[in-house]
Amino acid sequence: MFINSHLDEATLELLSTKVEIYEGEKAVAHVFEVASSLKSLVVGEREIITQVRKAYEFCNLLGLTGDFIRMVVKHTIETAKDVFTNSEIAKNPVSVVSLAYRQLRDLGIKNEARILMIGSGETNTTMANYLQKHKYANFTIFNRTIGNAEKLANKLDAKFYDLKELSNYSKGFDVLITCTGSTEAIINSKNYAQLLAGDTNKKVIIDLALPADVDKDVLENNSIHYINISSLKAQAEKNLQLRHDEISKCSAIINTKLQEFETLYHERKVELAFGEIPKQVKAIKDLALNEVFLKEVNSLDDKSKEVLDKVLSYVEKKYNAVAMKTAKDVLLNKEQ
Repeated sequence: MFINSHLDEATLELLSTKVEIYEGEKAVAHVFEVASSLKSLVVGEREIITQVRKAYEFCNLLGLTGDFIRMVVKHTIETAKDVFTNSEIAKNPVSVVSLAYRQLRDLGIKNEARILMIGSGETNTTMANYLQKHKYANFTIFNRTIGNAEKLANKLDAKFYDLKELSNYSKGFDVLITCTGSTEAIINSKNYAQLLAGDTNKKVIIDLALPADVDKDVLENNSIHYINISSLKAQAEKNLQLRHDEISKCSAIINTKLQEFETLYHERKVELAFGEIPKQVKAIKDLALNEVFLKEVNSLDDKSKEVLDKVLSYVEKKYNAVAMKTAKDVLLNKEQ
């Protein structure tokens, strides 16, 4: 039995009380549903397919998987891909970060845009990583804790400053993304005018803070595309509901794939059960040629021996195919 050496007895005992056990078809169905993200915290999350595949590869390296698990995982990945291809469960983004990015894209913000980021916590870090993934590269970071600002700046190859320096910054920007834990507005009319550096172009502000980091006066007195956390969350909830509405369609796809798997599983059982037949047939053929009918075979000329070998090989191949097909038909019909 394999035991994770990093887990102590208390942890193992706790895990055993949290385990859900599935058997038979219900177990396979559960794996299909999890990989297809029907049972995820965020319905429609594609990353789960990758997680399932990596988990299998890891367990396979440890020698913890067999032929059945191989079949299940292979069909699980096929099922999840089928679900994502033939439904809209992953069509509408439900993360604030992806929704904010889409709005930037729809506004035509170029990759070379100057992006000011105020705050380097989890939300802004996720946002920055997402933007970097989509080829944005011109970042400047402001944060109260300079160490955290430096950490994020190193990932982005960006400049970083203490938040106290915000009112002195005069290099301009195109997009301002802010998310701090401040209870008061970080961006006010005075420092916003300084940040503009005389630029009159319409700016984009993404305010991911609660309460908002941007003062109302800034919004009322300047030309701004304003994207706030409330509007993004409202859209995320709407999209999440749209995804939930697709679950019945996804369940139908999974049921079809379950039926396919059941057939494949029974066929595999037959293949394994009859796996020795081809070897036995070949052994019989070799015995006939090399012992039982050796004298008669040796009396043949080379051309006749060649024809005889072709005939026997053909019969051997066809017999194996017919035997396997007959076995599958009989056993599968019997089990059904």
